[in-house]
Amino acid sequence: MTVTDIVLVVFIVALLAYAIYDEFIMPRRHGATLLTVPLLRRGRIDAFIFAGLLVILIYNNVMSQGELLTTWLLCTLALMAMYLFWIRAPKLIFKSHGFFFANVWIEYNRIKEMNLSEDGVLVMQLEQRRLLIRVKDIDDLEKIYKIMVKTQ
Repeated sequence: MTVTDIVLVVFIVALLAYAIYDEFIMPRRHGATLLTVPLLRRGRIDAFIFAGLLVILIYNNVMSQGELLTTWLLCTLALMAMYLFWIRAPKLIFKSHGFFFANVWIEYNRIKEMNLSEDGVLVMQLEQRRLLIRVKDIDDLEKIYKIMVKTQ
């Protein structure tokens, strides 16, 4: 195995570990899930750039008759990227004492202020940070409101 193959294996394992954490472990942390809200995707252009670069690398490796293992690892990385960027949906997971947003645990007592913008973006002001929550379905904002009122 070359250094390139080792680096590819490390990235594949890291992406697989993140996917497993995001899909199976995070919903089970900090108690029972009260509500899961799908969010809008961000950074679509980054995903297309990454996929384009992977296609170029695969093409270049095949045309230069590089290692077969490297080609398979690049294809595996492309499949992982396809899952993470296009199949997996970001979500907001509410628990009894807090919620997960962008894979970060935030307790309810850290919220200083909440506002709703005209375009349906929920803005939560924390101590030093502002969260912009863009829900996929506007009706989910009412569900979020009910959960926030019930847990306070």
